[in-house]
Formats: sequence, C-alpha cells, structure tokens
Amino acid sequence: MTSHGAAGPVSPFLHVDRPVTTRYAVNAMASTVIPLPRTRRWTRVEYERLVEMGVFQPGERLELIGGLLVVREPQGSRHAATIRRVLAALRRALGDAWQIDSQLPVALDADSEPEPDVAVVPRDPGAYRDAHPSRAVLIVEIAATSYRTDREYKASLYARAGVPDCWIIDLAHDALEVHRDPEASPDALYGWRYRSVVTLRPPATVAPLAAPGASIPVADLLP
Repeated sequence: MTSHGAAGPVSPFLHVDRPVTTRYAVNAMASTVIPLPRTRRWTRVEYERLVEMGVFQPGERLELIGGLLVVREPQGSRHAATIRRVLAALRRALGDAWQIDSQLPVALDADSEPEPDVAVVPRDPGAYRDAHPSRAVLIVEIAATSYRTDREYKASLYARAGVPDCWIIDLAHDALEVHRDPEASPDALYGWRYRSVVTLRPPATVAPLAAPGASIPVADLLP
C-alpha cells in the first residue's frame, strides 16, 4: 500500500511537460499500432512490360499517372466529336511540321505514361517504333467528367515534364483553358504548375506555341 507521502505510480503516457490523459493516450497508442494501407506504385518500364505481357484486358482504358494505374473516363459522342475537331484544326494550323497523335502513349517520365486526347510531338522517321515519344510541344485534354483529373493531376505532371503548351477543353462550360509557363510550385500536386492559365470562349482565337503565326478560332475546337 502506498502512503500519502509517497509518489504514485508513474504513468507510461507522459508528455515532456504534463501527463496525458489515459483516454487520449489509449487513442494515441491505437493510432500508432494500426498501419496505414500500402499502395503499390508502378514505374513506366514495369507498366510497359505488363502491357507487352497482355496482363490487361483488350480495350481496357488505362493510363499510368504518377505511378498509379488510372481508368480513363468513357468516351461520349461529344468527347469523340471534340477530338476530331481538335485534330482537324491542328492539322490545318501545323501542317506536316509536327506529328499529331490521338490517345497514344507519351513516355512522360519514370512513373507516368498518359495517353492524352491529342499530343503534338516531333516527327520520327521510324514512327516511334522502338519507344513512345517522350517530348510533346502541345497536349490537349478534353474534359467532360474528368475536369479535376485533367486540371489538377495531369496538368501538374505535364508542367513538371516541361510541356510548354497544355490545353484543356471544358465541355461542361464550352471553354478552352490555355496553360503555359511551367514553374515549380510546392502547392501543386506534383510540385509543378502552369503560371499562366487563360480561359477562352468564342469568338476568341488561340495560337499554338509551336505555330505562333497560326490563329485557331476557339469555336473550331468545340463540339
């Protein structure tokens, strides 16, 4: 039995300045012993091996975004029509100077291989037979339900990869967002963002950085 003058038992839950209540301490202990779920991130090389091995179902719409496999949104008729309009407008503006791809892989970095709706890349004599293009001068994403993914996730990755010109066509608001001037930003999802973001609507026009003398009516890009 402990006398009134003797010190009581020492609590195992002591703050450096004051004792912590038992309830708080139990919660604190519980929070430390329950492990957080672990996720498996993939590198671009690993992802390409899985593709070559036929691991995924035919026609499965996947992209590697920041090491994670992301399912692309289903394509409605307005989305598909917009892709066709963008391709036609860019071919008129750029001619044969650049290769214009649609929904083909871009080897963006070590852990990302997106398939943008439209990508303008340098021409390659072998048509990129041995490796996907890794440098794009313009990427266009068409957002119906994927606006947040395109604007917050993909745009940050494109900025980090140094893509100078990124367009997001916002089908919900019939608008074109032009993202330019990549810069490092600790607040951005992947540490990079575009310093300049301009929203355009008809009757405005836009000129790709790859062809500054061209003038594309925004209306020509919308469905």
